[in-house]
Amino acid sequence: MNPDIKAINEKIEKESSFVENILNEIGNVIVGQTYMVERLLIGLLSDGHILLEGVPGLAKTLTVSTLSKAIDTKFQRIQFTPDLLPADLLGTLIYNQKEMDFITKKGPIFSNLILADEINRSPAKVQSALLEAMQERQITIGENTFPLEDPFLVLATQNPIEQEGTYPLPEAQVDRFMLKLQIGYPKKDEELEIIRRQTKSESYKVQPVIKPHEIIKARSVVTEIYMDEKIEQYIIDIVFATREPKSYGLDELEGLINYGASPRASIYLAKAARAHAFLNGRGYVTPEDVREIGMDVMRHRVILSYEAEAEEMSTEDVIRRVLNRVEVP
Repeated sequence: MNPDIKAINEKIEKESSFVENILNEIGNVIVGQTYMVERLLIGLLSDGHILLEGVPGLAKTLTVSTLSKAIDTKFQRIQFTPDLLPADLLGTLIYNQKEMDFITKKGPIFSNLILADEINRSPAKVQSALLEAMQERQITIGENTFPLEDPFLVLATQNPIEQEGTYPLPEAQVDRFMLKLQIGYPKKDEELEIIRRQTKSESYKVQPVIKPHEIIKARSVVTEIYMDEKIEQYIIDIVFATREPKSYGLDELEGLINYGASPRASIYLAKAARAHAFLNGRGYVTPEDVREIGMDVMRHRVILSYEAEAEEMSTEDVIRRVLNRVEVP
């Protein structure tokens, strides 16, 4: 290991010490769900938004609100419904009779952590208003433009069960989310612990372990993590294997993929792999970091054909084959 990487490694080891404190603090409230908590931290450290998919009752809201308390930021939960309007989300101008002028009333989006609950329940206008805010990091109300606070992270949830009366997000808009997480049920011993905690009369009060400005500082440290050219090439190969499967010996996937992963996939794979290395206190990225977050970055970016659906092949099956076939450096 050359001296530069050794120095970066030591710096990252020191700077990432708060990660364990956050995980422990959240662990006092949330049982299990380590995968979800770690991915939320990756989103926070990479400045990327997250789409959560899972059945109701898996502590998605509780996890996000607990994380916001642990990092001492403001939190807003917005329940998306078919009658929601963009103004309900962003804010509006209200006429003040006393002043005989319009005043700006800011909406709930002016916060640090936003939980957009059941995003697919609201009409396209509301979805696009949220996605624009995510992209531009600013809101225009009337003639005034307001920057959003930093850190600003949107966590949108989708219920995979009920699809009646929903407005599925178009592929181009889903692509703006850095990660798409599939949240599963807890294990037996975890569920037993959940019952015991939830039936107690006292609840744990979460203590802040880090300040927002420290998160912003940690982000700049994450960008210093060393990524070898071979790892960069590995990321490119994974993405290109979804676009040109035949070139990578994946002949069986030919005709099953309509659209491969976009360039955003390459960018987010690199960013998320660095953040994953940071969570593990390492100053360099390994192929394992890329493989660990590969599914979450790509599962919403690969669009399959009707032939794949007819063969009952899922996007996860395709990505798994790609990750298993592309040569690891």
